[in-house]
Amino acid sequence: MLVAPARRGRARRTARDWIADILIFLLASVVTLALSMMLWTDPAVPPPVALADQVVGALACAALWLRRRWPAGLALALVPFGTFSLVVAAAVCVAVFTVVVYRPFRIAGPVVALHLLTTLPYTVLRPDPDLSFWGGLLVSALLFAVLVAWGLFARARRQLVLSLRERVERAEVEAALREERARSAERERIAREMHDVLAHRISLLSLYAGGIEYRPDAPPEQIHRAAATIRAGAHQALEDLREVIGVLRGGAAEAEPERPQPTLADVRGLVEECREAGMRITLTMPGWPGEPPGGLGRNAYRIVQEGLTNARKHAPEAPVGVCLSGGAGEGLTVEVRNALSAGPPARAVRSVAVHVGDAPASGNGLGRAGLPGSGTGLIGLAERVGLAGGRLEHGPFGGDFRLLVWLPWPA
Repeated sequence: MLVAPARRGRARRTARDWIADILIFLLASVVTLALSMMLWTDPAVPPPVALADQVVGALACAALWLRRRWPAGLALALVPFGTFSLVVAAAVCVAVFTVVVYRPFRIAGPVVALHLLTTLPYTVLRPDPDLSFWGGLLVSALLFAVLVAWGLFARARRQLVLSLRERVERAEVEAALREERARSAERERIAREMHDVLAHRISLLSLYAGGIEYRPDAPPEQIHRAAATIRAGAHQALEDLREVIGVLRGGAAEAEPERPQPTLADVRGLVEECREAGMRITLTMPGWPGEPPGGLGRNAYRIVQEGLTNARKHAPEAPVGVCLSGGAGEGLTVEVRNALSAGPPARAVRSVAVHVGDAPASGNGLGRAGLPGSGTGLIGLAERVGLAGGRLEHGPFGGDFRLLVWLPWPA
């Protein structure tokens, strides 16, 4: 379909279009002027007929400026003049060529056929002294065949250029969409990482703060140590939040955060940090000779982190069992289990209070509110495991709540 170029031409001519139109107008005018001079020197043509033919030729050349806007209309308007006028021949050739270039064959074909039929009366009214009747018809038919072939070639080339241009534009749009999708996926990954980190840190801070409020009579050095831990954790949480906001607000040129990513070896430190907060954790983790490839270690760390965070929120006094097993070729299995707790949320702080005060606790504090949960941790965890090609199971299992994940570990 070549309707789009015509619409573009109606909208606005480019510099190239103006140059082409000027050259075509000048060429048609020169040919028309030469044919007019031939008429004035032909004694068989009366002067009034030559004058009328010259006026028709001049008007036809001026009408060529409308060929881009109304190619088929201009060609049809010149059909009657082609039956008797010699001077209008240049404008007719340009109009026929234009309609073949800008209009499909179902429109250009009938227009060319009408102009071809005008050669019959023209050959009768103005026979060529050097050619016979059939010879004149043959020359006219060959001329129109050349115009149609040239127009079809120009049309095909124009369609090819438009197709290549559309492909380039489509490729640019697709590249922009791919870039946007990649940027969105990266931002989602960063947000997922920050959810894991902040949820873990803030839940620990809440437990420490609740423990201090629950046991204001604890020794000063223990309160000081807990307060220092809260301050350091809050500072780190703010740094994490500031970093992720900067990345999410940045454009495509923003670099990926340069924070050191956790590895499988950092799981022991994570467990120790939670034990210091008062959690009772049993860790079963063999020593592997090296760090797993890719992001396997980071994913395992985040899984354990989310499992401990959920256990701290929903079953604060229940012991937690963390087991990592497997190896290269058989995959890595991560299991986090804790007993289902039916106690009140106030008990969430008691273990921290005992840890801070090193004595049995009594009374109530702000810990009654418990630790809020967003409900999105397991959803993000399922997405992380799915992207890694693993499997995730979670739910009650034998009186416990079990989080079981298997991650592929290439041999």
